Amino acid sequence: MKKLLLGNGAIARGLYEAGCRFVSSYPGTPSTEVTEEAALYPEIYAEWAPNEKCAMEAALGASIAGARAATAMKHVGLNVAADPLFTASYTGVNGGMVVIVADDPGMHSSQNEQDSRHHAIASKLPMLEPGDSAECRDYAKLAFALSEQFDTPVLLRTCTRVAHSQSLVELFDREECPLSEYTKNPAKFVMTPGNAIPAHVRVEQRTEALRQWNENSPILKEEMSSGEWGIITSGISYQYVKEALPDASVLKIGMVNPLPLERMAAFAKKVKKLAVVEELDPIMEEQLRAIGVHVDLGKKELGLLGEYSQSRIRAAFGIANPENQKLEEPLPVRPPVLCPGCPHRGLFHVLHKLKVRVSGDIGCYTLGAAAPLSAMDTTICMGASIGVLHGMNKVRPEEKVPAVAVIGDSTFMHSGMTGLVNLVYNQGFGLVLILDNSITGMTGHQQNPLTGMTLKNQPTAQLSAEAIVKACGIERVRVEDPQDLKGLEAAIREELAAKAPSVIIVRRPCALLKWVKHNPALHVDADKCRSCRACMQIGCPALVFADKARIDPTLCVGCGLCEQLCHFDAIKA
Repeated sequence: MKKLLLGNGAIARGLYEAGCRFVSSYPGTPSTEVTEEAALYPEIYAEWAPNEKCAMEAALGASIAGARAATAMKHVGLNVAADPLFTASYTGVNGGMVVIVADDPGMHSSQNEQDSRHHAIASKLPMLEPGDSAECRDYAKLAFALSEQFDTPVLLRTCTRVAHSQSLVELFDREECPLSEYTKNPAKFVMTPGNAIPAHVRVEQRTEALRQWNENSPILKEEMSSGEWGIITSGISYQYVKEALPDASVLKIGMVNPLPLERMAAFAKKVKKLAVVEELDPIMEEQLRAIGVHVDLGKKELGLLGEYSQSRIRAAFGIANPENQKLEEPLPVRPPVLCPGCPHRGLFHVLHKLKVRVSGDIGCYTLGAAAPLSAMDTTICMGASIGVLHGMNKVRPEEKVPAVAVIGDSTFMHSGMTGLVNLVYNQGFGLVLILDNSITGMTGHQQNPLTGMTLKNQPTAQLSAEAIVKACGIERVRVEDPQDLKGLEAAIREELAAKAPSVIIVRRPCALLKWVKHNPALHVDADKCRSCRACMQIGCPALVFADKARIDPTLCVGCGLCEQLCHFDAIKA
């Protein structure tokens, strides 16, 4: 039977068919659905971990115990998990272990555009790169086989376009894979220097064995044509190449580390001109040049930035793109914005009003940086807000403009606790605002340790943010409602004046949670409206202005923020 599947869903299907027993991940777009879909199979234990490092270690533990195990994350998540990943390369596995990493060319939902192939090279691990959903399923299964054959974790790299596009996938039955026998083996799994030194020798031998396997691998596809150009490519770029240049000869690389350089060099000799088409960094191109292969067209023509496309590839080859139908009017700009009723909106309005410096973090609340709220100075990585605040206040202790940190509930559990401990331990000061919306919002409502539910919607221990913060050494802890603008402003002013480490947990559930009950939509009394635009300061999509303010009843959830801002009693239920 064939089924239309997202790339992420197809990977989950591959995990299932391969007999995978254990999946641990932290949600991160565009990888999130891998774990969500895996959780739907009763045969797979699946969980959300507090962060990617925890997930990687748990998956490695399951592998050492003899199970086929996997973990999934986005590209920046692999940075967090790099510590155990690099050492797992030395230890190897017992049961097969697959690490799924989703890159984000074009930065659709990411703070950088890094190329995860560098992680594969640096950690000396094999990396497979599928180009459609069918290959996602096939490569996931192959990854387990390679993992066990070569005693190594295997990286499976996708990108946004593969993860979130659909194609037909043939479905097969699950092949149960019994637990591999576990035998105590400190020489293999205890990475003291005495054990790590010979392990490194094995890693180098393994890399060469994998390279030789890749020279004749079933996922190395050579498609010769009568065309003048030969193109070496991989992953989603293969799809673009086939559509843009149907007459070109193509060598499609399935395992992108270690590369099959002998086959690549042999292919180059078969064609008049050679091009390398790869998104992000010129990894294949540079390795080809290093062995003396001339590349006629590569990054210089195609560029280092963003996603590729059929039209971009045609342009690089000097081929005119077909004339497309043009719209009579340009499409309206639709910048990302906080949802109507978002609990973060009131907080950022207050922070903007107080003119404080705001060190931000990773989450949907990062949209607080956008106009008209314009209440964010920095966003670096998960958990960085507290560390940045600490550093700012240490070098500018008498700064007239106060500073705060904002961090979401899930992000606090991910990486915020250590930053808070650092602030307290090193005698810092500053106000940390934990934006607790009762869910992991940005990636689509995943559970976390503060929600009291597991990935499989089973009740579990619900950790207390207040208790954790106090355990970190914070004495000034309070909870405030972000929709009470006056109360929230008073609380922030008080804590800023204290010049001490303090935390305000700004708590109200996400407006999109199914169990949240909304109030009736508000409306504007046109006779009372003075067109002052005070209500527009919060940037709510439900509010529009044309001579006078108006509320779209199809969007308004009755949160009441605009009502609090109106000085003329013009906004009512």
